[in-house]
Amino acid sequence: MRIVIQRVISASVTIEGNTVSAIGPGLLILVGVENGDSEADAVWLAAKTTNLRIFDDENGVMNLSVKDVSGELLAVSQFTLTASTRKGNRPAYIRAAGHELAVPLYEKYCDLLAENCGKIVQKGVFGANMQVQLVNDGPVTIIIDSKLKE
Repeated sequence: MRIVIQRVISASVTIEGNTVSAIGPGLLILVGVENGDSEADAVWLAAKTTNLRIFDDENGVMNLSVKDVSGELLAVSQFTLTASTRKGNRPAYIRAAGHELAVPLYEKYCDLLAENCGKIVQKGVFGANMQVQLVNDGPVTIIIDSKLKE
């Protein structure tokens, strides 16, 4: 699984002109599920996400997690995170997991985020054409791949 975490002042997901999810200060998380991913990847990423110290403490040092600041969470599925650009200029998505694997792992990741933070996780709509708006705070953007564990 690959995720892109963005520390935001606000973020929202709109589909066909209707806002389906919105958050205030917290994290917007784009989630890509690849073939071969498992529940262990979702567990590891959820723990890493909720404990990642990317919010400022009283001294202006990034030393606090989303849990520490009671931040909100918005997770959006995004198969394009699995893109391979090795050959040519058209991204290939052959590593992207199909719905039968991707949906349950995305949902498991979201459930684990909620459990770890004690908050409802706002979501996009899996497979929908979504418009995602955000006000990036910092900007702070972190990319994590569960296979690399870095």
